[in-house]
Amino acid sequence: MRLLFVGDVVGRPGREALARALPELRQQEGPFDFVLANGENAAAGFGLTEKVMNDLFSLGVACLTGGNHIWDKKEFIPVLGGESRVLRPANYPPGCPGHGVAHLSNGRSRLAVVSLQGRAFMPPVDCPFRAADAIIEALEERAVLVDFHAEATSEKWALFRHLDGRVSAVVGTHTHVATADEEVLPGGTAVLTDVGMTGGHGGVIGMTTETTLCRFLDALPSKFAVCDTDLRLRGAVIDIDDETGRALAIRRVERRF
Repeated sequence: MRLLFVGDVVGRPGREALARALPELRQQEGPFDFVLANGENAAAGFGLTEKVMNDLFSLGVACLTGGNHIWDKKEFIPVLGGESRVLRPANYPPGCPGHGVAHLSNGRSRLAVVSLQGRAFMPPVDCPFRAADAIIEALEERAVLVDFHAEATSEKWALFRHLDGRVSAVVGTHTHVATADEEVLPGGTAVLTDVGMTGGHGGVIGMTTETTLCRFLDALPSKFAVCDTDLRLRGAVIDIDDETGRALAIRRVERRF
C-alpha cells in the first residue's frame, strides 16, 4: 500500500498548490492507494467549509484530518458531524460532534486514519496517549495512520515511541514547518515530526509577512491574511505492508510553483 499524506493545506493558495501538484505526484510517485491531507486551514486559512471540503474531495483526497482550527467555521460543525471522511481530533471530550477515526477502503486495501491533538502549548483536550490506546485496541485494520496535530516536538516523539509497532505511521502536523527526521522506527512505524505546509511560503507559516509582523512589533491584535506567493506542496509518501501493517519506507516530497 502506498499513501500520500499532504501537510496542512492553507487557504486558496494551498488548494491551488495541491491541485497543481497531484497529477505530477501521481505520475512520478504513485500510484497511491489513498491520498490524505490535513484540511483544518483550507478555508481562508482557518477551518473548513462544505464547498472547500468538496473541492478537496474532487481532487481525489480520500480523507481530511483536523486539529484545533477544525471548529473555526461554525457553519461547518453540522457538516463535520455527518461527514465521516473529515476528522476532528479523537481526544476532544465526549459529546463533541464529528469523528476521530476514518475507515477507508479502495477495494484492494483497507486503512484506518486517526486524528489526535497534542496538549503541550495547545488548547486543553483529553490525553492523546490514552485515546490512542483505546482506539487502536478496537481497530480491525492492520494499516493505521495517525495524524498527531501538536506543537511540541518532544510530545510528538513521545507518542511516536508509545505507538511504535502498534500503528503503521504517525505523522506530525500543526507547526507548518517541515522537519527532516523521517524514519521507520524499530517496531515498523514510520514517523515524521512535521510534514510541513501546503500553500504560500513567501510569508510566515502561510500568512503574509505584513499581517504577521505587526503582532510581534506592536503586540496589537491584527487580522492575518493568507500568503499567495511561493506556492509549495509538502507531504510524505509512505509504503506499508498490507499483510503486517508495518511501514516499509517513508520519504518527504515537495513541489514548488
